[in-house]
Amino acid sequence: MPFPTTGSQTELQAVNEILASVGQAPVTTLDQTNPDVAIAYGTLLQVSREVQSEGWTFNTEYDYPIQPDVNDEILIPNNMLSIDLTREYGDTDVIRRNGKLYDKIAHSYEFTEDEYTVDVIWYFDWVDLPPVIKDYIVARSASIVSNRIVGDTSQYKMLQQREAYMRAVALEYECSQGDYTMFGHPRGSNYYISYEPYRALYR
Repeated sequence: MPFPTTGSQTELQAVNEILASVGQAPVTTLDQTNPDVAIAYGTLLQVSREVQSEGWTFNTEYDYPIQPDVNDEILIPNNMLSIDLTREYGDTDVIRRNGKLYDKIAHSYEFTEDEYTVDVIWYFDWVDLPPVIKDYIVARSASIVSNRIVGDTSQYKMLQQREAYMRAVALEYECSQGDYTMFGHPRGSNYYISYEPYRALYR
């Protein structure tokens, strides 16, 4: 049986970190009949979805191509947390409804073009998340589980401090990965053109 690499954190390891943070013993399986494990694991999944829904560099894609099906409807996969048509479709206002894309302006599920481009926020499985995002999710989950299981005010405050620190680390990672500047890099492009003396000399 292959062993996980040291760089990969499994859901079981994450749950054990949460349990350890609130003074509970580690477990060997994600046994849902154990109330503490069920709460910790359920909270982990809930917080993972909440954090990913914010939209980070690692799970946000712009101008993603998508095609309607044979019924001219755009079905939304379960791993899409957010979907919106790109700016070029300015006369269209879409929302998610009944698992499909719905045009609120035309009051229709029908999309007749061969292909559309959308901006997407994806939901990733635990193994595919960046380590710093995992650490933040675990820290946030631990503070919630502490409030749900233990109810110790001092422990809760301590875990909240840890959560705040890990969020700061995650945001630092986000800023580094996103290559943001004060001028902005919308959709992965730098729209700021600095002064270049050679251009004046060239003229």
